[in-house]
Amino acid sequence: MPYLSINPANGEIIKTFPSLSITSVLEHTYNAHKAHEVWRLTNFSERAKLALRIGELLKEKRSFYAQLMSLEMGKVITEALAEVDKCAWACTYYAENGEAILANEIIATDATKSYVAYRPIGAILGIMPWNFPFWQVLRCAIPIILTGNAFVLKHASNVPQCAQAIHDLFQDAGFPEYVFQNLFIESADIAATIANPCIAGVTLTGSEAAGKSVAEAAGRNLKKCVLELGGSDPFIVLADADIEFAATNAVKGRMINTGQSCIAAKRFIVHESVIDEFTEKVVAKLNALKVGDPLEANSQYGPLARPDLATELADQVQRSVALGAKVLTGGKVFGESKAWFQPTVISYVTPNMPVWNEETFGPVMPIMAFTTEDEALAIANSSRLGLGGSVWSTDTARAEQLAAQIQSGSVFVNGITKSDPRLPFGGVKMSGYGRELGTFGMKEFVNVQTVWVG
Repeated sequence: MPYLSINPANGEIIKTFPSLSITSVLEHTYNAHKAHEVWRLTNFSERAKLALRIGELLKEKRSFYAQLMSLEMGKVITEALAEVDKCAWACTYYAENGEAILANEIIATDATKSYVAYRPIGAILGIMPWNFPFWQVLRCAIPIILTGNAFVLKHASNVPQCAQAIHDLFQDAGFPEYVFQNLFIESADIAATIANPCIAGVTLTGSEAAGKSVAEAAGRNLKKCVLELGGSDPFIVLADADIEFAATNAVKGRMINTGQSCIAAKRFIVHESVIDEFTEKVVAKLNALKVGDPLEANSQYGPLARPDLATELADQVQRSVALGAKVLTGGKVFGESKAWFQPTVISYVTPNMPVWNEETFGPVMPIMAFTTEDEALAIANSSRLGLGGSVWSTDTARAEQLAAQIQSGSVFVNGITKSDPRLPFGGVKMSGYGRELGTFGMKEFVNVQTVWVG
């Protein structure tokens, strides 16, 4: 099956790309393995110069890359531009800090000298999603490549132009051939690609189902695996919170990327004394958002990436309504392409409803009341997912104590959950394992080697 680049705003097919045969994929992974054998011997300063060059090229062609994202998956242009900027930041961060992160760790023992060294392990397969088509790839590939590994990209099938643009970006920056490759791999060939001896490890950002499949293939072949899967982040509003501030950030946290983010706030847990005020404010703020062409600078939300995503979201809302939920605003698919979905607020939510116990990947805000903090924690931790979360209160010390009890890979106090090159990112429970970003992310695909000198 070819990779199709389709504009979700109008349903127009922009471009098609043929998939590779498994024979061709295996040839390319062999090339990646051989490139790694040379690349690992390159000193870090030379690798860092090339990473900095990627950052420069991202800035030089900022508008081009942003427009590509907007056209291919519907991201509004202001957010697309911000995504390009964030990618450039990650390049700078790892170029400037990577050598220190990977420095030998001296350990005092009975040896004359002993230390822990961090060595590259080979070619890493990166299976990446469509929702942040540049950031997801570069936040993963840059630290992996700077450690001396090679990187093979299998991007989402609906963002092939972004995938090819990233491939070209590495070539234009001067990286050796095959150190970074984009391959149009069939989903059915992923297991065989992981099994290939030329692949040393695999990292996936995607769905829970995809994570299980990749982890099974990696485990069967004893390959290192990092999984960043779905999230159903709790957004806990305490009675003493600044409700205007919390409501503003609730809308921001839910609507970023038109709600298509693993770490978007997805379950709004609000103290009963302020739930009416909070709900009234978020409804008003959602209704004030400007819908429009993603390429227009004043558009605040665009289409979902594909029509089937809007259909699935509508089904989750309808099934919840059948169980007693009440839609306060939105809840419908619209537009000729059938990929647009109205920003939605839902009340009278119970834990058995799809909008609460399933991940909603779009602009839907289910709100539930709580009475005690213990109850809020129980609701927050009842999800099988554990990626991020946030607590909102004017008493930050109290909020921090509460945040420490949330079962998630990250938790924010008075701020929406976000990724940062300086901080590790990942989840617990069914949100996956392993970390990207920060020092932890840079050391995921290395041989932690003990060196003992007598």
